[in-house]
Amino acid sequence: MNTYIKAAILIAVITVIYLLKVKNDNNHLLEKAKTIHDNIITLDTHCDINVKNFTDSINYSQNLNTQCNIPKMESGGLDVAWFVVYTGQGDLTDKGYEIAYNNAISKFEAIHNLVNSYAPERIGLALTSADVKKIHSSGKKVAMIGIENGYPIGMDIKNVEKFYNMGARYMSLAHNGHSQLSDSNTGETDDVYLHNGLSELGVEVIKEMNRLGIMIDISHPSKEAIRQMISLSKAPVIASHSSARTLCDHSRNLDDDQLGWIKENGGVVQTVAFKSYLNSEKSKANSVEKVDVSDFVDHIDYLVNSMGINHVGISSDFDGGGGVEGWSDASETFNVTLELVKRDYTELEIEKLWSGNLLRVLDEVSLISNQLQSL
Repeated sequence: MNTYIKAAILIAVITVIYLLKVKNDNNHLLEKAKTIHDNIITLDTHCDINVKNFTDSINYSQNLNTQCNIPKMESGGLDVAWFVVYTGQGDLTDKGYEIAYNNAISKFEAIHNLVNSYAPERIGLALTSADVKKIHSSGKKVAMIGIENGYPIGMDIKNVEKFYNMGARYMSLAHNGHSQLSDSNTGETDDVYLHNGLSELGVEVIKEMNRLGIMIDISHPSKEAIRQMISLSKAPVIASHSSARTLCDHSRNLDDDQLGWIKENGGVVQTVAFKSYLNSEKSKANSVEKVDVSDFVDHIDYLVNSMGINHVGISSDFDGGGGVEGWSDASETFNVTLELVKRDYTELEIEKLWSGNLLRVLDEVSLISNQLQSL
């Protein structure tokens, strides 16, 4: 056997050994990720809804053409979905407030119908972290409720408590456009603001949210409004769906100043899988490369390095524009855990990212509420 043949055989053997090692390593990572994914509670803080998908004949008990529904949650191992009572910004008039309020009530009722009438054997509504754990341990999926845009409050602060009683456990005070409560991040476009942060009513709403035990969501308001919210709040805040501005310069993302404020406040940033907030180049229409799970976890890495593992969480913005290659709907939720395992996050760290940090803030907000109400 000549030297060339021997060399070729040796190279072939080394290649086979290498490929087997890669395969074994991949299988090990896959099994490790599956074990962790099954052991922890996975929680997504932002899933939009359409009331047309919450009827007795068409609802989330079916595998609808939506990014999040019960079958997709079951398939991907997503345990908790925060369904969002979203209202687009309209006129700051009595008529505008009435329309917004009615929209919000219709979404609250839709969520209650799902858990009480359409699929009570498969999903339950949680109001506390204890509820989350109890419902999850029963084998059911968990629904929670957040409000995106405080516009439906109108000028009546009593609506804050009404929404709390209907199950809301977080609320943002603005969306795209300035509300009666707060300026929006959209003010960056023309440098025109309505309140220079929060309005007088917005300040009172922050205090009322602290009193009741509703987490203050700083996703969407302006930087100055966020600064004022954190300064006023006696409890930790959350960003229910935002990512890192240093990695992607979008006004919806949080810069390093804001990350520092949130860390000092004890809050948490729920990293969002929204393409244009993750990678501005890849998200362009003519881009060949897709924004994927790796880009998403790059933002998690950055936030963890900037704020610490105790201040970062996960959100999708499914059915509201969110979703990336590899986590395009709830059925692919496992892929996020797998990517975290590939980056050497431990089970404890992954548990904190998926639910532990957010539920810790919810508990602290509830504790402070109890203290304020006892005064």
